[in-house]
Amino acid sequence: MPELPDVEGFRQVLMRCGSSRWVTDVDVRDAGVLRGVTERRLCGELTGRRLKKPWRHGKWLFAPTDGEVTLVCHFGMTGSLRCCRPDEPLDRHDRIVFTLDDTRHLRYRDQRKLQGVQLADRNALDRILDRLGPDALTVGRAEFRELLSGRRGAVKGALMDQSVIAGLGNLLCDEILWRARVEPHTPVRDLGDAATRRLHTAMGRVLETSVRAACVPPRRTWLTGRRDDSEPRCPRCDHRLRAARVSGRRTLWCPVCQG
Repeated sequence: MPELPDVEGFRQVLMRCGSSRWVTDVDVRDAGVLRGVTERRLCGELTGRRLKKPWRHGKWLFAPTDGEVTLVCHFGMTGSLRCCRPDEPLDRHDRIVFTLDDTRHLRYRDQRKLQGVQLADRNALDRILDRLGPDALTVGRAEFRELLSGRRGAVKGALMDQSVIAGLGNLLCDEILWRARVEPHTPVRDLGDAATRRLHTAMGRVLETSVRAACVPPRRTWLTGRRDDSEPRCPRCDHRLRAARVSGRRTLWCPVCQG
């Protein structure tokens, strides 16, 4: 499930594979991943254009061109970007293939097709960004406290709300809450200054390590590394973890460490 670290990894893929290269062909193998754009327009707007330096905000990836539009990717639950040689066999989930300088393929791969690819002009970019909070990598402690102040509901839901902080998904939020020793059902209004500081510190450390790995690493010393165990136990105290749906997502926490 791509979150901020994964999308930052896809940005690096795009930097290595496509930055400053010409799009010489666009092959839409499955139009089910197109959002608000037709196959004809996508091909027409991108073919013959040079890709410029890509950038990311939260879980969104933006690839400007030397034309009037930006290629915008959101990866949903199963999306990814792959840089391939043209002679590499296509995966059955490769939905769009961009040929760059006739020498390499940039492939948008997605099994479930919950999000996808679109084109955006300046106004459309503004509309996307207006719906998003600040990128999680850029949020300082004072801003973090301000973003959470006045929020209602559970802290897990507030952290996952992309209009509050952009980029945090289910795995990151569970890891941050576990490290900060905050129970995910805790109402935001009940967070004290100490808990808020611990959350911000944990967010920074988890993101720093995860961005280097281009994913939330499934280390056994991390909560993430225990999620798929048949009987998951806390990496810190070895107590059996609890699981429930919080804000609509499967959530794990330690009733001892986070009680």
